[in-house]
Amino acid sequence: MKQVDWPIFLLSAGFLGLVALPLAVAPEQSGHVIEIAYAWLASRFMSLYLWAGVACLGFALYLAWGPYGEQCLGAGPQDIEFSNLSWFAMLFCAGIASGLMYWGVIEWAYYYQAPPYGAEVGSPEAIHWAVSYPLFHWGFTAWAFYVLPCVAVAHACHRRGEASYRLSSACRPLLGRAADGPVGRVIDLLFMVGILGGASTSLGLSTPMIAEGLSELGGFERSYRLDVFVVSACSLIFATSVILGLQRGIRVLSNLNLGLAFALLAFVLVAGDTLFILQMGTSAVGHVLQNFVRMNFWTDPVLRTGFVEDWTVFYWAWWIAYAPFVGLFVARISRGRSIRQVVWGMLLLGTAGSWLFFMVLGNYALSLELSGQLPVLAILDVEGAPAAIIAVVSSLPQPTLVLGVFCLVALLYLATTFDSAAYTLASVATRELGPRGDPARLHRGFWAVALALLPIALMGIGGLRSLQTASLIASLPLLVVGVLLALSLLRALRQDAAGQ
Repeated sequence: MKQVDWPIFLLSAGFLGLVALPLAVAPEQSGHVIEIAYAWLASRFMSLYLWAGVACLGFALYLAWGPYGEQCLGAGPQDIEFSNLSWFAMLFCAGIASGLMYWGVIEWAYYYQAPPYGAEVGSPEAIHWAVSYPLFHWGFTAWAFYVLPCVAVAHACHRRGEASYRLSSACRPLLGRAADGPVGRVIDLLFMVGILGGASTSLGLSTPMIAEGLSELGGFERSYRLDVFVVSACSLIFATSVILGLQRGIRVLSNLNLGLAFALLAFVLVAGDTLFILQMGTSAVGHVLQNFVRMNFWTDPVLRTGFVEDWTVFYWAWWIAYAPFVGLFVARISRGRSIRQVVWGMLLLGTAGSWLFFMVLGNYALSLELSGQLPVLAILDVEGAPAAIIAVVSSLPQPTLVLGVFCLVALLYLATTFDSAAYTLASVATRELGPRGDPARLHRGFWAVALALLPIALMGIGGLRSLQTASLIASLPLLVVGVLLALSLLRALRQDAAGQ
């Protein structure tokens, strides 16, 4: 623990305590404040978030297709630490968390009941938007948010030899010595706050779903105590994985998780209405590609249904809050790869993997609703999303086995995301890590446990809004940091090109 950067560590840990305490002590009052805060922020900054998404996607494409795409993030391919499969597994698991298991099954239902663009509820048009918008929210623009911090930090550490995996270090070409002063500390603190907000959303969404599955398997009633138990169990898993490090912990867990997840998808595809799933999935891909520009820029200025604020702004805020963490983690595992390879790995492979989940799980659930085999929408309205998700999974053949695998995959996704988050938090709060160094084990273990505090408090309030607000508030200041990162990276790339 000698290398711990105590000012950054204490400030971020103190912030976590200051936010979690009032949520736990006064949940009702906190919930009211959260509702007001989300509505105010989402309505006033909606256009800013939409433009941020377009800008990140454009910047990512420039990095891949531009003059710097072949530049290696390291001395050369000999520096590559992980196989392509392990690299993608860690990248994908860190980027999507078990939120993909949650939304992959049920997101379409929200859009089916309250469709965008004035579509009639339950109409064929509403169905097309319901299966298309999840692909948009988890597609190219979403993964583009991760590219900027990833390439910026990877270039700083693997190309320029920065000793710390920090956003402030990546901003050095623009800030100069100020990167080591108060300005740099503020940037790193905002980054850590972003992780805490984004991670809280993921853990708070997925935990009730896993708890619902366990209660179904065990035949007992779900409760808040069970939710806390799931969070604690998850913390124990990713604390163990984080302490073991990248090679023995996170890599092995990610590989196992990816294999189980795709085996589950294959089973659902074969056991469900295969023809419907394939046809609706193909139609959804075409629909989102056809309307991609429109969806990126739509602000709903006439009808003002709240769809953009409730969904697109929430998702973009979630990705922005998550982006520095995923970027720093992927930067750590991408040594020796080219900028183009990293960008395409995130944009294409990340998007394709995410789309598979929605095309299979979501369309299977939709087929149950449309055929009358399971009243998914009625269960969602009466019992909530976790119960609806578990009901969909339990409708498959061999329900006990499949539900057990589903809960295991969701838990592993959550664990692989949060061990990566804890690893990254510890890396940022360490003074000099080096390109292949690991933070102290005790330091990593602390963040693995601390990450569970805020979502436990948010789950005490209940409802989706509190989790959405956590990401929205955490992401707003990171928009400014993103501009600094982009300008710094461009300056560094030009300096590299001029020096060759």
